[in-house]
Amino acid sequence: MAVKNLEPAEVARGMKENKVVLVDVREPHEHEAECIEGAILLPLSQFDPRHLPEAAGKSVVLHCGSGMRSAKAIAACESAGVAVDSHVRGGIQAWKAAGLPTKPGRTK
Repeated sequence: MAVKNLEPAEVARGMKENKVVLVDVREPHEHEAECIEGAILLPLSQFDPRHLPEAAGKSVVLHCGSGMRSAKAIAACESAGVAVDSHVRGGIQAWKAAGLPTKPGRTK
């Protein structure tokens, strides 16, 4: 399965149109410091593709800080037979560089 590198603006548009579920694979302390509103936290250190959110009719897109950890999570999805192959190219760093908003997060 080829990894789909999605541009931040494309993902933001998909979220606004309710077509994308964004999953943050960074660690809780990173998410708490800053996050993308609406992103669901599922840290790579505890990542299990079977725990990805139900996304009936939506695309699940992963993100991390720069794109490295989300690519590892996609590989884990592939190994588990879970059809998730998209992530934010450049992670939250690229999201901010594109002028898209973030906010202080909180852990559950």
